[in-house]
Amino acid sequence: MSEFRRILLDGAPVQTERHGDELVARDGRVVGIEQAIHLPPCEPTKIIAVHLNYDSRTQEFMTKLPPAPTYFHKPITALNSHKGAVVRPERCKWLNYEGEIVIVIGRTARNISPQEAGDYIAGYTVGNDYGLHDFRDTDAGSMLRVKGSDTLAPIGPGLVTGWDFRNKGIQTRVNGVVKQDSTTAEMEWDMHYLVADIARTITLVPGDILFSGTPAFSRTVYPGDVVEVEVEGLGTLSNTIVQGPTAIRDDCGAQPTESEEVISTAMGGDWEFRGIRTPSAHLYPSTIEEK
Repeated sequence: MSEFRRILLDGAPVQTERHGDELVARDGRVVGIEQAIHLPPCEPTKIIAVHLNYDSRTQEFMTKLPPAPTYFHKPITALNSHKGAVVRPERCKWLNYEGEIVIVIGRTARNISPQEAGDYIAGYTVGNDYGLHDFRDTDAGSMLRVKGSDTLAPIGPGLVTGWDFRNKGIQTRVNGVVKQDSTTAEMEWDMHYLVADIARTITLVPGDILFSGTPAFSRTVYPGDVVEVEVEGLGTLSNTIVQGPTAIRDDCGAQPTESEEVISTAMGGDWEFRGIRTPSAHLYPSTIEEK
């Protein structure tokens, strides 16, 4: 396996290769990993994410997976990097982490089979599919503002080639405390299937990325929290939550809300009415009978 990182070096974006604790540019310049200013490891034209894929996540929400994966789109302006600040805007409070593995496309892909898909993948990186659930009441279908607000798609630290995604551990920590802990064996649809599925109708080009889903225990984080996502063989993505001092405007558009839909999603299995009623039944089929 090889790992490549894009960094800002002497004011310019530079591609480097990792050698131990150092990053080596193709012109021979060397910088220590801890001193490097990281950029996203690729430059996508599209950021696509799957809604549900891990068994523990569906069990936590007492729902069922659909017959085939469903997806949403995150704008390019949501892209963020290793050590980048994740901004929670003023007037919002329900910002959740979702540790994920991210697929990076290496060749133009269109109308390929799952068996062929691996040949179109450049490699993999770590991602955190943050969600601003304050906008879930209006955007639960598209996820546009929930998942697409600025800074909510950090990826990194590097692009790893030659990595086998099968049976690999994924863990999310908040201030050093383990919150999510799972393996890719939990995934219903693997990386090759997801790429082939999207490429049936959407052309994927080099640099495009696919977030592949998160396991159970996505929870709310707060300004000052340090969130780390570690994937076996891919490294650790670290980001700090900061408060955006400018409030969400109130002179247009839907406003942040704290409905049962918002709170139940943000709290996950900790929601006091979990197993009693299902506020998301219009989005996901329930496995419970409401009491």
